[in-house]
Amino acid sequence: MPQVPLKIEAVRGKRVLLVVTGGIAAYKALELIRLLRKSGAEVRCVLTRGGAEFVTPLSLQALSGDKLYDDLFSLTDESEMGHIELSRAADLVVVAPATADFLAKMTHGRADDLASTVLLATDKDTLVAPAMNVRMWQHPATQANVATLGQRGVRFVGPDEGDMACGEYGPGRMAEPDAILAAIAGYFGQARPLAGRRALVTSGPTHEPIDPVRYLANRSSGKQGHAIAGALARLGAATTLVTGPTVQVDPPGVRVQHVESARDMLAACQDALPVDIAVCAAAVADWRPSDCAPQKMKRGDAAELGLRLQPNPDILAALSAAGNQRPALVVGFAAETERVVEHAREKRARKGCDWIVANDVSVGTGTFGGDDNTVHLITDDATTPETWPRMTKQAVADTLAERIAERLGTAKGAG
Repeated sequence: MPQVPLKIEAVRGKRVLLVVTGGIAAYKALELIRLLRKSGAEVRCVLTRGGAEFVTPLSLQALSGDKLYDDLFSLTDESEMGHIELSRAADLVVVAPATADFLAKMTHGRADDLASTVLLATDKDTLVAPAMNVRMWQHPATQANVATLGQRGVRFVGPDEGDMACGEYGPGRMAEPDAILAAIAGYFGQARPLAGRRALVTSGPTHEPIDPVRYLANRSSGKQGHAIAGALARLGAATTLVTGPTVQVDPPGVRVQHVESARDMLAACQDALPVDIAVCAAAVADWRPSDCAPQKMKRGDAAELGLRLQPNPDILAALSAAGNQRPALVVGFAAETERVVEHAREKRARKGCDWIVANDVSVGTGTFGGDDNTVHLITDDATTPETWPRMTKQAVADTLAERIAERLGTAKGAG
């Protein structure tokens, strides 16, 4: 009997919930089920009404060897399993094919059938294999949905480029079943080098009240900090994210503490200690009003406002000087508009942190609020900074998490 490749062996004994939606590529889901079962995985299927136009419930049930689920309002299914338990009993949720409509449902939190309700209720990671017409895939709405889902930690495999059932050619074909199997195996077989480590990440802006209505703030969106928290969690770290006010979705698998002001953020960070890793990606307001008016100030008060400011606590410096609770690695961020590397070096020395990630947030870069970032990593043992190519903030987060894992792994080995 031939040996199963080590990568595929990672699938053995895992429970996969497969969601099949309504695209012509649904027929490939049958082969995917066969490959998963052959690799030793347990497969349970959810079929949408559109999916049932292409493959039959009997086919999915026969190949999976388990009951087929397709009705949100089934009295029997809800009493035996229930959509909440169904969504959480798996080790991984896979959507193949994932149509443009279903990606939109996932993005906007629609829950109007069993499949979309399962995706909204799950606490497990999700892997999707998009499949649609090339124009639908390239449409800005679909691309925006894909970007949003990626920021939330949803994983993608494909789509491939090739001939379509509609006669067109281009990206949009669902990845082949063996490629999806490899992605599933890669997920289960991925290294978790930060397992057993604890991480703390700050993200977003802080709001410093002037009166009950107004506040001082900055333009930070929180995208980069949230992405870093998710990346560290995926590498196995027990991660706490302390975030200021932001519209970003909480990363899956991360403990999240929502705060408003810099003082709130510092208190939450101190409560999270001790940790092994601290990444201070938040854009903390340097100052706050000395006094917060008890009532909303009127326009006529502006002439006499004379807003007085006082410095906020320095969270990065506080964590860098935390004594016996100091993290093994403290990483700061330097958002600069000029002489980026020079100012970042000065900040690292002044704050006492180990690494600084410097980026240019001047007008025209699109860094604040955008999806991409260009950063320079200044470490404690490098004479020149590492300048990474412009990449998505998610890619920056993944790269930084990997570098952190390498650093802590080396430090552990040296000890």
